[in-house]
Amino acid sequence: MNPGDLSWDKLREYFEVEVYDRTPADKVIERIGDSCAILVNKVAITDEIMAACPNLKYIGVNATGYNVIDTEAAHKRSITVTNVPAYSTDAVAQHVFAFITNYTNRVYEHSITVKNGDWVKCPDFCYWNSPLMELSGKTLGIFGYGSIGKKSAEIGKAFGMNVIACSRTPKDGVENVTFNQLLEQSDFITLHSPLTPQTNGIINKETLSKMKKSAVLINTARGGLIVEADLANALNNGDIAAYCADVVSVEPMAKDNPLLNAKNCYITPHLAWAPLETRQRLMNVVIENIKAWLNGKPQNVV
Repeated sequence: MNPGDLSWDKLREYFEVEVYDRTPADKVIERIGDSCAILVNKVAITDEIMAACPNLKYIGVNATGYNVIDTEAAHKRSITVTNVPAYSTDAVAQHVFAFITNYTNRVYEHSITVKNGDWVKCPDFCYWNSPLMELSGKTLGIFGYGSIGKKSAEIGKAFGMNVIACSRTPKDGVENVTFNQLLEQSDFITLHSPLTPQTNGIINKETLSKMKKSAVLINTARGGLIVEADLANALNNGDIAAYCADVVSVEPMAKDNPLLNAKNCYITPHLAWAPLETRQRLMNVVIENIKAWLNGKPQNVV
């Protein structure tokens, strides 16, 4: 959340604050010590850790996902756990379309050719090395229609796209379809579902076979939604056109991840949430959460 371009000073109005950039598992108990409150992101807080830190009364997760916290154990110990919902909606939806427009307009690859001197040597005023595509009239399929899915739909409609969605419950303002219909009809599919036992590995050999060969799959949700070996095979065999992702199953990315060298695979290092404005919004809510807890009216409790 704060690599150094934000300030922790607001927190220091309420607490004595110690900041650790990274905490290995064997240092968690020591660093919590007798603290009454902690803020974490990727550090797992287990029942054993809570038992070893009896003064702990509050755990603030500096993110939306809170799977790193044993919430059942926290509830039994009357430890309040909060998260920050929906802070990154605009940024993640923006990243979805950064992927999409980079693919349709081939921005990066043509910029490279220009820097390599191809335009300088070109006899014509323009050239393109890959087919270019308009988004207007194409179908955008959204799997999971929460705040980010809805924002992505708004942007898609602004581009003139036909937007369809598959969600656990039908939503107003969008054409609701089944998952199979989404796979079969979409030119672009963007995933915005939480990772649950029902959605784990939902993109696999069988479901990939139902997509158009010209389809592009975008994943800014969770890497576990994908069976990565199946997807790598589909990309390498030309069964779908491209995959764009900001997440993988194991992060940091493992060197043996089959997507690392797959064809037409564009991966960014889980940064869709990370614009300065987004992280400032995240910090603001983190501070408001802990203030509300101090005032006896906790908010965003999980």
